[in-house]
Amino acid sequence: MASVLNIVLPVFALILAGFACRRLGLLGASAASEINRMVVWLCLPALLFEAMATVVWSDIWQPGFILAYGIATLGIFAVVLLWRLRRSGSLADASVQGLSASYANTGYMGIPLCLLVFGEAGMEPALIACLIVICVLFALAVVCIEVGLQNERSLLAAVRKVCIALLKNPIVMAPLLGGLWAATAQPLPAPLHQFLKLLAAATGPCALIALGLFLAHKQVGSKRRGTGLVLIKLIAHPLLTWGLAVYVFRLPPMWAHAALLLSALPTGTGPFMLAEFYRRDGAEVSGTILWSTLGSLVTLSICLYLIAP
Repeated sequence: MASVLNIVLPVFALILAGFACRRLGLLGASAASEINRMVVWLCLPALLFEAMATVVWSDIWQPGFILAYGIATLGIFAVVLLWRLRRSGSLADASVQGLSASYANTGYMGIPLCLLVFGEAGMEPALIACLIVICVLFALAVVCIEVGLQNERSLLAAVRKVCIALLKNPIVMAPLLGGLWAATAQPLPAPLHQFLKLLAAATGPCALIALGLFLAHKQVGSKRRGTGLVLIKLIAHPLLTWGLAVYVFRLPPMWAHAALLLSALPTGTGPFMLAEFYRRDGAEVSGTILWSTLGSLVTLSICLYLIAP
């Protein structure tokens, strides 16, 4: 419990900092949206580009782990998306909710947790999970949202508008451009790399502060806490991942344990970023992030106990 608490507490501290700044009047009513726009247009694209441009593909080519974690994560996203789409009829809203149930906080919590539990060997599964969540799952959610926002009656016109919107979207283009750079096998110039690292490092803290600002401005009501999404994220996601890792792909113990921990992480700030950026209802999303982070104190402690030698 103490190990998990050391990792979770800074997350709550950043959310609380944003909450306090809004309540004390240090930041205005539009601060959450403006900080989030900075994250979406500057910090997150820098993170995505840098991650893809500097990755060593031979180090992360672990097909079993990629399939186990990827199938579970994308499967949860698809199931929740279809469930919420039937209820609301809005593909954009259902996409954000599906992301809330499957988007693990792999960067801000997953990397330090894996390093703490597995040592340096834990960096590889944590990095793979980050790439799956941020570069694949996040981009897929953006595509679904863009499709859902189109109101063209002509299929050809709708496809054209979606393609143009995606080409203009930094979250989609940044990892693609980073992958193209990686294909050249050239290192990033040192000043550019340092610039990207500085922007990328601000992604998590700024997004968490923006979340705190939002929570202070719009209280999360009892009906908008996202209880169902929290239970899916903290229970269904790790159970499905564990079943695939152990019984289907038969991963080595360290990789199976890492897959379990990384899927048991709470919801990250990605869904909130998209909800704010696309002007969707952020109450349920913010509640899911907050309550899943709190609940992860228990679920991650149980996972650590179960995998302990």
